[in-house]
Amino acid sequence: MVIGIKMKTLCLILLFHGSLQLQCNKKQITAHIGGDFIISCEYDATHYLFSKKYWCRGESRGTCVILLDSEGRAKTERTHRSLIVDAGRKGLFVKVTKLQFDDAGVYWVGIDKMNADVMFSVKVVVTEVPVSKPRLWPLSPLLNRPTCWGQPVTVRCGCKQGTAIRYTWFHKKAVLQLSQDLRLHCGSVKKDSGDYYCIASNEVSSQRSDGLSVQVVVPADSDCIYVINMQGQPVYDCADRMTTTTISTTTPAPTPTTNPPSTPLLTSTTCQPITKIHFEATNQSLPFNQTEQKWFLCRALMGFPLWYTLLRWIIFASLLVFLHIFYVCITLRQTKAKRKRRVRIKHLAQ
Repeated sequence: MVIGIKMKTLCLILLFHGSLQLQCNKKQITAHIGGDFIISCEYDATHYLFSKKYWCRGESRGTCVILLDSEGRAKTERTHRSLIVDAGRKGLFVKVTKLQFDDAGVYWVGIDKMNADVMFSVKVVVTEVPVSKPRLWPLSPLLNRPTCWGQPVTVRCGCKQGTAIRYTWFHKKAVLQLSQDLRLHCGSVKKDSGDYYCIASNEVSSQRSDGLSVQVVVPADSDCIYVINMQGQPVYDCADRMTTTTISTTTPAPTPTTNPPSTPLLTSTTCQPITKIHFEATNQSLPFNQTEQKWFLCRALMGFPLWYTLLRWIIFASLLVFLHIFYVCITLRQTKAKRKRRVRIKHLAQ
C-alpha cells in the first residue's frame, strides 16, 4: 500500500516536471473538415535544444505512433499534411492541413529523452464546416411575372459555405418540406398567403434565410393569380392581369341583336364616292364634303399621301422651268453667233 502511494506520487512529480519542460498553447483543438490548425509549444532549450522533437498519435503516451519528427525520418500517410518546425529558443510549432474526419483523436507533442520522453497531449476534434446564411433565388426569372398567369415557380435555397447541409422549408412557422427547392403553383398556394423561409443546418450550426412573401390574389386550382415578393428580385403586381380577368368574367356574351356591324375592308384600288365616315364609338360624321372625301380616300387607296403628290408636282414644274430657261439661253447664244458671222462677212466683203 505504501509502495503504491509512493509510485503515484512519483508519477505526479514526473508529469509536473515534464509540464514545466514542455508546454503548448492548446490542449484541445476543434477545427472543421478541410481546415487546418497550428500548435505552438515552449520547451526547456537549456536541456533539449538539440533533442529530437516529434508529433505522434495514440490514446496513451506509450503506444502512440510517430507521424513525423524534426529530423525528417518518420514517414506515414499523414506526413504530407503535417509539419513540425523546431525554432530553438523561439519554440516548437506543429501544423496540420486539409483535415479529414479520421484525423480526430489524441495526439502528442514529444521530446526525445533518455528513460522517459517529455510529452504533451492534444485532443483534436474535426467537425463539419459551419453553414453560412442561405440565400433564396428563383430558378426561372420573375421579371416576366409568370405567377400573374398561374404558372409555377421554383425557389432554391442555397449556402455558399457548409458541409452536409440539410435544408428545411417553413410556412407560417410550420415545417413545409425537407428539400432545397420549393415549388410554388396554383395547387399549393390556394389560400396560403404569407411568408415562407428556409433553414440550412448541419451538426455544428444552422442559419435562417430571408423571408419569401406570397400574396394570393385570385385563388384557383389552375388559373390562379399570385405575387411573389423576394429580396433581390423585381417588385411587380398583376394589375393588368386582374383587369383582363375582371373584363372576361363580367362582360356578357354578344347576341345576334347586339353584335356591332362589321366594317367593310377597302380592297379595291378604284375610288368610289363616299359621303360619310362613321366612328363606331361616337357615331358622328367627319366634317368633309363629298368631293373632299372622295379625293382624300383616292389618295389613301392609291398609296400616295397629299404632301407627296404636291412635292412631285413642284419638282415637275421646277424641271419644266429649268428646261425652258436652258432652251432660251441656247437660242440667244445661237442668235448672237449668227449676228457676229454676218458682221464679219460684211467686213470682209468691204
